[in-house]
Amino acid sequence: MIRRFLPAAFLLAGALALPGPGPADAQTRPNPKARPAAAGAPAPALLAQGKQVYTQYCLSCHQADGGGVQNMNPPLIKTTYVLGDKARLTNILVHGFAEKVEINGETYNNVMPAHDFLTDAQMAAVLTYVRNSFGNKASAISVAEVKTIRASK
Repeated sequence: MIRRFLPAAFLLAGALALPGPGPADAQTRPNPKARPAAAGAPAPALLAQGKQVYTQYCLSCHQADGGGVQNMNPPLIKTTYVLGDKARLTNILVHGFAEKVEINGETYNNVMPAHDFLTDAQMAAVLTYVRNSFGNKASAISVAEVKTIRASK
């Protein structure tokens, strides 16, 4: 019995000709670990930016869980102020709020200062984060919507 062996160069050439994961192939194949955002859901990067702004500027008054402080700083959890009119919510962040207000059966009268030092992008991100955190699910607020509110007064 005579065995014939192919030279290594032929084997290597054959292996290179086979389809497989190469640099170009990796770009066209979907990443099985990457999960796209649900239809209509804000991008994870936008929510991450919003969380960063919330942690720096909002957390001390509205708390880590969005629950607020009784009779001082209102909750951000499933309230009409958060889930309702986007322009009203944006206006509060841009221009501040100094009215006695009832939210979910509780009265709040602490002043919220204007956060007009934030950029339009930061405002859009943090408002979108709040509208999609703490059990909330609502549409994103765009930079253009913030620009419109900022220009209104």
